[in-house]
Amino acid sequence: MILGLLSIGETRVEGLLEGDDVLRTAASARALGASMERLGEGRWVVRGVGVGGLSDPAETLDFGNAGTGSRLMMGVVGGQPVTATFDGDASLRSRPMRRILDPLRLMGTQVLAEAEGGRVPLTLRGPREAIPIRYETPAASAQIKSAVLLAGLNAAGATTVIEAAATRDHTERMLRLFGAEVSVVPHGPDGHGRAITLTGQPTLRGTDVVVPADPSSAAFPLVAALIVPGSEVTIEGVMMNPLRTGLITTLIEMGADIERLREREEGGETVADLRVRASRLRGVDVPAERAPAMIDEYPVLAVAAAFAEGTTRMHGLHELRVKESDRLAAVAAGLKANGVAHLIQGDDLIVHGDGTAPVGGGTVATHLDHRIAMAFLVMGLATAKPVTVDDGAMIATSFPSFLPTMQALGAGIGA
Repeated sequence: MILGLLSIGETRVEGLLEGDDVLRTAASARALGASMERLGEGRWVVRGVGVGGLSDPAETLDFGNAGTGSRLMMGVVGGQPVTATFDGDASLRSRPMRRILDPLRLMGTQVLAEAEGGRVPLTLRGPREAIPIRYETPAASAQIKSAVLLAGLNAAGATTVIEAAATRDHTERMLRLFGAEVSVVPHGPDGHGRAITLTGQPTLRGTDVVVPADPSSAAFPLVAALIVPGSEVTIEGVMMNPLRTGLITTLIEMGADIERLREREEGGETVADLRVRASRLRGVDVPAERAPAMIDEYPVLAVAAAFAEGTTRMHGLHELRVKESDRLAAVAAGLKANGVAHLIQGDDLIVHGDGTAPVGGGTVATHLDHRIAMAFLVMGLATAKPVTVDDGAMIATSFPSFLPTMQALGAGIGA
């Protein structure tokens, strides 16, 4: 939706995840000048205005719970000669935005207003032309990288982002698909980092995009199939981008029976069908450098670890503290409520399992976090007693069909 806004001509999208986050991002693109038409379920046409062609929106851009959508669109607005105000729900208002605003200021963006601590609501005014910069991200965050690259589209020169650890690279792939010149080279003494350079002021052209199935959403039926005895589930067309498959890698190390079928290319990404069978899992150490490839999947990994035999230690989870909630604390509280032995040491989460199902029976405070809600509903499918979450309404932000999808597989989830 964002790149369709910044392109000339039509962008046709199939397989769009019509969650609230995506729809609010689409609405903001429309407010900035794009024309959009929904052709059917997951099928959209976007007619863009091109780089530099945005209009000031008439009203505040309300992103609801969409952390990614808001931060990426801040990059867009911050690099263009427009003024826009960003806001969202209580959860989004609690999330830090200075990590985005700091590089944008270097590129010429004016922050006209902001809530305490650099949070939304905030108002940005972009320059006539963005200033190209070379920026080293302070954290392994694809959101920071993407915001800087999107702002750099309207810079007269090359914008480079340096990251110490490679993060998900969908933005770079999509920019190339739409016609931008983007180079990526290894960076750092161990080669784990990357330097991404974008040549500014390209003419982006609308194109056809088939969106692969989201690994972060697929994680919930996948883990459910592993922990519910007798299960066998096939999840079709899941993105297999190596910067997104950290959970699958970890579960296979734990002994999960996950088989890749029909690997193929779709929309510039490798996809595959995943056949998942119930498995006896064992505890493992999950290295910190794997975190960028599975940052959204740690809550449901913690659930899998609760059913495993032995100790699972997840290293380096600092980024979980600044998600929709403090996910590290929320996961620990959910585990405690359901009788799972665990420990937080610094930024590590340690889960102790004995190879049997936890007792369950607890009520989990979700803190308006969709992934906490879904993870513990999955746990309740295999615990001795049912697990309750205090709110499930926010699940629609990322996985609106979660409930009917899981129920169709046989899950006993309901009010």
